[in-house]
Amino acid sequence: MYLSRLMLNPRHKRVQRELAQPYELHRSILRAFPPQLPPDERILYRPEVDDRGLRVVVFVQSQYPPDWRWATEIPGYLLRAPETKSFDVRLPAGQVCLFRLRANPTVKKKSHEKPGSKPPPNGVRLGLLREEDQRAWLERKGEQHGFRVIQVMIMPEGLKTAYQPTQGEIEGERSSRRLTHLAVCFEGVLQVTDPDRLREAVRQGIGSAKGFGFGLLSLAPVARRREL
Repeated sequence: MYLSRLMLNPRHKRVQRELAQPYELHRSILRAFPPQLPPDERILYRPEVDDRGLRVVVFVQSQYPPDWRWATEIPGYLLRAPETKSFDVRLPAGQVCLFRLRANPTVKKKSHEKPGSKPPPNGVRLGLLREEDQRAWLERKGEQHGFRVIQVMIMPEGLKTAYQPTQGEIEGERSSRRLTHLAVCFEGVLQVTDPDRLREAVRQGIGSAKGFGFGLLSLAPVARRREL
């Protein structure tokens, strides 16, 4: 796998537009990859903006090496050259790691059909607003993806609105679909319980709305220590 680090210029108009419209950032990131992605490619990314908006860093994870030349050719878009490194996740069971995850914690509910309307085939996703529900969501994901949460700090980022282009009913018509996602950043300590499942979770991401900057799980091994 490959991890890229892009330091964007927060004063650049394109950067400001992409931060305001997450789907635009998603489309820009895809420019670093072939138009026809390999079947096993999974591109994940996470934007990190400080409280004052003076530092904008985007981490991008992929299965194949990206080509960031397009970004370097836009004057003022980047503050420094892109950094890309290859890595693999080979962590033994019992390993303790620091982690960071920006996620869209949701629960799927069956939608009630209204007269004359067609309900979504898979129900609707509702954001989990309470911290205890968000914590429980992360613990469930840990059981599913091969880790146990030891310690976590939950930092809500609020609701994020994005507009995804769609094909209009009339040929040539441009339209968009309004999407709202609940953004929550989880940081803390986890313990590996199933190395294979955790590796796949890193590769595939966790949770929904991965195309809008959610789901990238970052790990940093730490020395084995007493559990908190």
